Amino acid sequence: MATAVRDFLGLLATDPGFREHIVHIETILPRAARYGDLSRPLPEGLRAYCDGRGIRLYAHQCAAIEHLRAGENVIITTPTASGKTLAFLLPVFERLATDPAATALFLYPTKALANDQVKVVRELEQTSGIRVDAAIYDGDTPGGKRPAIRERSRVILSNPHELHQVLAWHTKWGWFFRNLRFVVVDEAHRYRGVAGSHMAMLLRRLARIAGHYGVRPQFVLSSATLANPGEFAVRLTGEAAAWIGEDGSPGGEKTFVLCNPSAGGGDRSVHSVTKDLLLASVESGCRTLCFTVSRKLAELIAIRSRDVPGISAYRAGYLPKDRRAIEDGLKYGSLRGVVTTNALELGIDIGSLDGVVISGYPGTMISVRQQAGRSGRRSGESFAVLVAFENPLDQYFMHHPQAFFSRPCEHAVVDTGNPYIVSGHLLCAAAELPVDPERDGRWFGADLPKMLAAFERVHLLRKASRGWIYAGQGRAADTVSLDAVSSDTFRVMHGARLLETMDHWQAYREAHPGAVLLHRGETYVVTGMDLDGHTVRVEETDTDTYTQPLSTTDVAVVQELRCRDIGGVQVSFGDVTVTEEVAGYTVRHYGRLVSHHRLDLPPLRLETKALWFTVPDRTAETVAAGGRDFAGGLHGAEHALIAVMPYHVVCDRRDIGGLSTPLHPATGAPTIFVYDGYEGGIGLAEKAFALLPAIAGTAHELVRDCGCAAGCPACIYSPKCGNQNQPLDKIAAVTILGDLAGRLSTTGGHSSNP
Repeated sequence: MATAVRDFLGLLATDPGFREHIVHIETILPRAARYGDLSRPLPEGLRAYCDGRGIRLYAHQCAAIEHLRAGENVIITTPTASGKTLAFLLPVFERLATDPAATALFLYPTKALANDQVKVVRELEQTSGIRVDAAIYDGDTPGGKRPAIRERSRVILSNPHELHQVLAWHTKWGWFFRNLRFVVVDEAHRYRGVAGSHMAMLLRRLARIAGHYGVRPQFVLSSATLANPGEFAVRLTGEAAAWIGEDGSPGGEKTFVLCNPSAGGGDRSVHSVTKDLLLASVESGCRTLCFTVSRKLAELIAIRSRDVPGISAYRAGYLPKDRRAIEDGLKYGSLRGVVTTNALELGIDIGSLDGVVISGYPGTMISVRQQAGRSGRRSGESFAVLVAFENPLDQYFMHHPQAFFSRPCEHAVVDTGNPYIVSGHLLCAAAELPVDPERDGRWFGADLPKMLAAFERVHLLRKASRGWIYAGQGRAADTVSLDAVSSDTFRVMHGARLLETMDHWQAYREAHPGAVLLHRGETYVVTGMDLDGHTVRVEETDTDTYTQPLSTTDVAVVQELRCRDIGGVQVSFGDVTVTEEVAGYTVRHYGRLVSHHRLDLPPLRLETKALWFTVPDRTAETVAAGGRDFAGGLHGAEHALIAVMPYHVVCDRRDIGGLSTPLHPATGAPTIFVYDGYEGGIGLAEKAFALLPAIAGTAHELVRDCGCAAGCPACIYSPKCGNQNQPLDKIAAVTILGDLAGRLSTTGGHSSNP
């Protein structure tokens, strides 16, 4: 399809409707395959499988096999379509062939991916003759089939949510756990932040159960590219892993296009440009995948493209049979274009594609490379187009294309020290096996004795002859959500129907009385909020207005844990208490203020982790000498730092919060705080503390190079600002960030731990 790809790229270069929005084109050259050799041949059945498909192992596949043969854990971070699955399937099956009792557990982030991958596992089983009775065990598995799977299947494919539920029933799994040799975690990069912290504790509970049965399985992590693979593997599994990162697979030439609808003085929306790019690609003969940032946009763009046959939407929420039909249609050619959320970012087999349109930066370079890697697999020409939204990170890349193409992937953060997450999993562990403070300290940390005593006081644990056991009402696993830090959640109800759940911070900001709430493309208004019952009542409405909360925030320093002096800037990290009061909200119509309303909600308090730094007096004097608003500059700098933090640390800007003040009582100086938006912290501020020089440099470039005169959503305006983006001073923010970046870029710096 090289001609079709060239036709599409030629259209971008010649059609004025596209050409004026193209800000950069990068050609990624093809790469040749690098093959490897094994120290000893694979078993005959596995060799027959490879020979029958013309498979010659790449260098990274051989490296993974050798490390696993040696009994090591591995983390594989080669790109999409590089053959990671085969890299771990072959050594797992080799071990299962030589040890007839051995078992393996494969964990996937979604049921859809497990259903896709079980076909690959069964094909290998059938062709190789190595019987493993591979089976899926998840919430959809019929009760009548479960005993046979537990007693017979040597390869079980599941997901973290199911594992979380079944560990308490490990006695029914005695044979499987007693012979467990491998735990494979596919798409491991998905487990970061809150989800990663829960996954880390879940894998520790699994390892603890395995130890009870006398085994220590090897961990295999299959992941997208990460900046910190070794650290990530240790944080996620508790054990070191050999890193396999050099890709030996071939790749064809790829043309990567940056498209900015804001460029060229045009007033077209991102969605309109995205739709036109998709249609142009399909009409050029290219099989194309279009990624969007939401389900609603996926449906909207697909509807607007329906004049061209062969285009469909795809997202979570579709029935499994409908998703399979769309996947097969794209793979075998009956569909020419599919508009999707990140649901197809994962390794579901949809065949080789000619092009990818990415509508809006997906939040991480990890996702960009996963999505772009869906086209041009193995050989042949392909393309990827990133269409920029008018927000800080998208626009930063449009103005700094080399930063986009040279940028390594982000640091994935997993925090195993959050007391709220750890304590929940401790209760689950006590329901699985009695907890021994000496033996189990390796899993739950040095504070284990304190947690045991605290739970005993509230009658959730009691001491028995063999250790501490769970004594609470109901199942311990039901008290822990793998997607949240706290079980303190609000239910959003439309009549008797549960629409969604929110933590209490999100509920106060987005679901307070009078708030206009969007859910799956439908508009609702909040009619009631029961604080004691943690319930929000909504009614459907037809309005084009929206609401914004008005809030005040205070940050109190509880304890400084670490500090650094870099170029005269005092940078600290520690425990803080954040107090936020949502005092009212505004109703707006296309940016115009319609009305203002007061709220009477109790203040919220958050015990979390933060980094903070002081702005030197000389910087403040420079801003004042220029006649600028110093407080507005601090506020703008705070917004910019939060906006670019996801460029360096894998997170969403909603995961972090900030505060800026010309005088803070804890420092006696102008101070900017950036804190984790979760109880106990989840490691984001801690990682930013280490990366602050790079974060400050990116924030300075973002604001300095934005073409606006006084600040805009592409640089210092924040959609989450509780002060309605007041005050803001762009020129002052540039001065503050420029001085900060310059000082922090100095080498050295004195560190101390109070």
